[in-house]
Amino acid sequence: MPANGARDARTHVGLWGLTVGSIGVVYGDIGTSPLYAVRVALEAASGPSHGDVTRAMVIGVLSLIIWALIVVVTLKYVVILLRADNNGEGGTLTLMALASRAVGRVGRATGIVALLGIASAGLFYGDAVITPALSVLSAVEGIDIATPAFHEYVVPLTVVILIALFAAQSRGTAKVAALFGPIMMVWFVVIAIPGVLWVAADPGVLWALNPLYGIDFLLHHGMIGLYTLGAVFLAVTGAEALYADLGHFGRGPIQIAWLCVVLPSLALNYLGQGALVFDNPKALENPFFLLYPDWALIPMVVLATAATVIASQAVITGAYSLTSQAIQLGLLPRLEVRHTSAHQAGQIYMPRVNGLLLIGVLLLVAVFRSSTAMASAYGIAVTGTMVVTGMMAFIVIWRMWRWSPFAAAALMLPFLFIDLTFLMANLLKVVEGGWVPLAIGGLVMLVMYTWRRGSRLLSSKTRRLETPLDDLVRILEKKPPQRVPGTAVFLTSDPKSAPTALLHSLKHYKVLHEKNVILSVETTHTPRVDNDKRVRIEPVGSTFLRVLLRFGYMETPNIPRALAIARKLGWQFDIMSTSFFLSRRSLRPATHSGMPRWQDRLFIGLARSANDATDYFQIPTDRVVEVGTQVTV
Repeated sequence: MPANGARDARTHVGLWGLTVGSIGVVYGDIGTSPLYAVRVALEAASGPSHGDVTRAMVIGVLSLIIWALIVVVTLKYVVILLRADNNGEGGTLTLMALASRAVGRVGRATGIVALLGIASAGLFYGDAVITPALSVLSAVEGIDIATPAFHEYVVPLTVVILIALFAAQSRGTAKVAALFGPIMMVWFVVIAIPGVLWVAADPGVLWALNPLYGIDFLLHHGMIGLYTLGAVFLAVTGAEALYADLGHFGRGPIQIAWLCVVLPSLALNYLGQGALVFDNPKALENPFFLLYPDWALIPMVVLATAATVIASQAVITGAYSLTSQAIQLGLLPRLEVRHTSAHQAGQIYMPRVNGLLLIGVLLLVAVFRSSTAMASAYGIAVTGTMVVTGMMAFIVIWRMWRWSPFAAAALMLPFLFIDLTFLMANLLKVVEGGWVPLAIGGLVMLVMYTWRRGSRLLSSKTRRLETPLDDLVRILEKKPPQRVPGTAVFLTSDPKSAPTALLHSLKHYKVLHEKNVILSVETTHTPRVDNDKRVRIEPVGSTFLRVLLRFGYMETPNIPRALAIARKLGWQFDIMSTSFFLSRRSLRPATHSGMPRWQDRLFIGLARSANDATDYFQIPTDRVVEVGTQVTV
């Protein structure tokens, strides 16, 4: 069942509205693949010399594209993975949370699942950098077909559009998103119409619906066939969005949109491009835009640009959501999160993530300068993510769905084999640009692994040095210090130990508040937590309370709002008479550490870049007292 937040957000929107909305958000990336997929795949199939493109070659490539859509997208994602939801939510880190829960607390198994989640998240960022650059550039290149005189302006215009897109992120996408669905509906109708006309002109292209032609092409073309398979994969990039956006729209609307609108439109357009190349092999220069008459070229360039901006928007907001989840799951340090909508909790903006993405996207456009060149860099990140997703899905199906390991393997191994084949085909493009997403993904994985490992080492070290809270409370009750009115809340990650801020307060001020709360925040493996399960209170002595606040990994922690719920449990929380005590750690590299020195320095740098805990937990700044401590790692 969906989480309460996702379910409540969908109760006011009918099935048709959700279906149209999913077309705008979920299918932007895969929906713009016809701009470049057929061209790049046929250029790969014709070999290094780009010789004659034969009819059999076109049929074989089209067969591979269409059956990739059927097997990878329809069967794996639409039929199977959409059922692997975590309280209605989906996505790579959601699947990691499910798999972690499935394996329990087995150390090695948990570590393997976490590593898979880190790898998948890292590769997603590689995809998030390439998608806006490739999509927008391929759309603007349509100007070349309309009037070659504007060739020199393709890259500058692409840069302007991308800068405007990223600059608009801080304003939020709630208002613009309302247009996404209708625009993409128009897009899918418009790409299907010429497909129907060209297929009617040459029905022989329908032989591509027979998968044997695709298999025959691979068997008779050796390495070129494998290289072509890497290009064919461009047609299914964006499939991960079906699963990632599950919580926004629900399984039904996403499935209906794919089966009734998106898949038929894509298949017709791909078949139409094939029929066009049959008729005019020179159309391989840009078969998508050449499907249309001259008078329609400029309108199609405008519509394609709008569609690719929408596709880019979906990836950008996906990067924000993934980063927010990674922070909650302890894979990244705290970063600033701004909410851009008073009504939709998922509408967020992260300035640092936005800036880094923009820099990466502009560098890619400047280096590759054409969609054909950039296509070589595309695919590896997505195939890698799909492989990891398949592995974690196997764990969930086996351990959570309680299938036998043989049945789970029988279901998922064919998909893993296909994904690994696509990955191997895409790895052939590493030298030509495929190293870019691997480098980005590898860097993100290193950062996530370092932060997770360093945080655990730091927690273990500080825990050994801390005093048990129960022992300290007994001592304070036997020899109570001077009391001052009000409530003191001490934040800590270990509720069983006395917080450093409490010990320093007693050491330096030698006073204690009338009421004292040891507060810890826990991130659950569920997307959201119901309010009746948000707060847990446990008395410790007569003047201390141990309070646990629980937030889902898709929620932004708001401590004052959560503590207001505690009134129902008997604690009369008043923000104006409460002081929050936080420990601000100053980290220094230790002589002997559990990590190499360079990794220690990376962890310390990440810790220093973390957003202030006051802002992150949304505590009023005038109610906070920070106590500094120096710790070695």
